[in-house]
Amino acid sequence: MSENTATRWAVWSDFGGVLTPPLSHTMATFCASTGVDQRILLRAVATVTARYGTDDIMEPIDTPLVGEEEWLREIGDVLEAEHGVRLRLTTMADAWFDGRETNHAWAAQLRKARDGGAFVGLLSNMVPAWDQHWRRMIDSAELFDDVLLSFEVGHRKPSPGMFELAARRAGVPAERCVLVDDLEHNCAGAEAAGWRAVLFTDADSAGAQLASLLDRAEAGVRP
Repeated sequence: MSENTATRWAVWSDFGGVLTPPLSHTMATFCASTGVDQRILLRAVATVTARYGTDDIMEPIDTPLVGEEEWLREIGDVLEAEHGVRLRLTTMADAWFDGRETNHAWAAQLRKARDGGAFVGLLSNMVPAWDQHWRRMIDSAELFDDVLLSFEVGHRKPSPGMFELAARRAGVPAERCVLVDDLEHNCAGAEAAGWRAVLFTDADSAGAQLASLLDRAEAGVRP
């Protein structure tokens, strides 16, 4: 994108699955390290998630509706009672983040956008107990102009409030905001709020889509 185009836009990036490997990869690594069958664990998590009136497995702990330790206790109870599996954790942060790789290629794309004049922010549904762990993976001050985390701001993607707050913090109207996220429902939520969105699969294609989207939008062509 040109420098003049970039100065008029805000680019908000997700963290998990975008600045990290895909969540499916991280989940598989976690299950391998704990010795729990992934299918059984996801069934137990779904059972507990439903108790909080949602089918989004992260919503109970990234809003948060419940503390991570209590959430894990409930999951452990279901695993033991319904599946005969014993897994007792007080936190999964260490196992979740140990060895987790930063997507440096995407970080480079964000630096490129920021160097070109774009506002670049992090927009993540984040668990409070995981805050210090993700911050070890990247230099947030060097990479972002702002960081919005669900547990800190009282909103989460894909709620309209999260996108309204992000646009306000960036100081640009919704139509000049772009979300880069690996989850389709988050991208759909951004578009419903008047944003543009890039569904992330890899750094090169997302970078190319982002540049094309902003250049086309500046030229008056709706993507």
